[in-house]
Amino acid sequence: MLNEAHVAQDGNEARRAPLRVADRWLADRVTAGWGLLTGRPVSLYAASVLRIGYGLLYLIFLLREFPHRDEIWGPGSPWTSALADELFASTGWVSVLALSDSRAYFELCYVLALVTSALFMLGWRTRVMSVLFAVMVTSFHARAIFMTDGGDNLILLMALYLVLTACGRRLSLDARRNSRKSASADSGPRALGSPLARQLRDSRTTLVTAVHNCGMFLIAAQVCLLYGSAGLYKVQGSTWGNGTALHYALNLELFRPWPALSNFVDERTLVIATAGYLTVLLQVAFPFVLFGRLKYPVLTLLLGMHLGIAVLMGLPLFSGAMIVADAVFLPDRFYIRLADLCRRLVRRTSGPGPVRAAGAGAVPAQAARGGALGSKHRAVLPAERKDIHDRPETASPRLPSKGS
Repeated sequence: MLNEAHVAQDGNEARRAPLRVADRWLADRVTAGWGLLTGRPVSLYAASVLRIGYGLLYLIFLLREFPHRDEIWGPGSPWTSALADELFASTGWVSVLALSDSRAYFELCYVLALVTSALFMLGWRTRVMSVLFAVMVTSFHARAIFMTDGGDNLILLMALYLVLTACGRRLSLDARRNSRKSASADSGPRALGSPLARQLRDSRTTLVTAVHNCGMFLIAAQVCLLYGSAGLYKVQGSTWGNGTALHYALNLELFRPWPALSNFVDERTLVIATAGYLTVLLQVAFPFVLFGRLKYPVLTLLLGMHLGIAVLMGLPLFSGAMIVADAVFLPDRFYIRLADLCRRLVRRTSGPGPVRAAGAGAVPAQAARGGALGSKHRAVLPAERKDIHDRPETASPRLPSKGS
């Protein structure tokens, strides 16, 4: 009976061993995931580049459309406020521009939108400005949802996601101000505060870090979804399969800002077909190459593709939004090395500083006590040597000869 009990106990232990290993593995994964989520904010430089890029893009967009602002968003728009209100009732969109039909109110909103974009780009009070930027982009997009080329759709999504991120920690006026505050705080005594205050501060830091990391994950997931869905839709089309899709795109009258350039590119049939197949391949494979070094050549090819769309099809806002979105996949070390490289290039191009010629106004080297640079003899300047030799009382004494 004892042997049977020992055998049953050994069998139970053998069955429990894989469960313990699985539980330990799951606990390690959960701990690692929690540490990744709350340990430190990731991609702070990438978030700052997104802030600068989208703030600058929307500022340029508003300045470019400044002469046509009334026809697109203002009281003189064909898409009247009554039509906008009807659309808002059915879709749930909101816009601060629809609060009044006054032209003065619209001009005030437009000026505030310009100021908000500029301050958001510069990173001044980024937490508040990120919310105002998202409200402003949403309002302008909803007011004239059928009047733009679609390039602001991605900017709208990114503006909402950037509210969650700490996009003002780097390359911003806030970062400059915080560095000065920390430098002044380091020079003086630190006030630790009560244990409750320290706990609240640590909890706030953990919450901000987790929300920032979730926001960056949403941005990366949005870009992957955009590329992946675009590639899969292209695969289903027959024109992309036979390599003629770009030929039809280059011959659309609405997207031909330079017809001569479009015709010149369209005549290269082999190049057109190769570019079409490469576009589909890059978009479908994009989500699967993000965890290795292969993402760098893929991002470079996508940069060329977006530049081609901006030039050939006249869609600079859409191309700029996609180029800025791709920056989320570059690590912080890339931006740090890029900044170092730019500083080295600036130093090389500027050259060495001006060299002062020796002469009147040149300051001689200072001599130490008892001589120059630790010498036992006093340093004598060239102007003094002539005076020394001319004065007989300071001349060197003659040595006695052997016959004296």
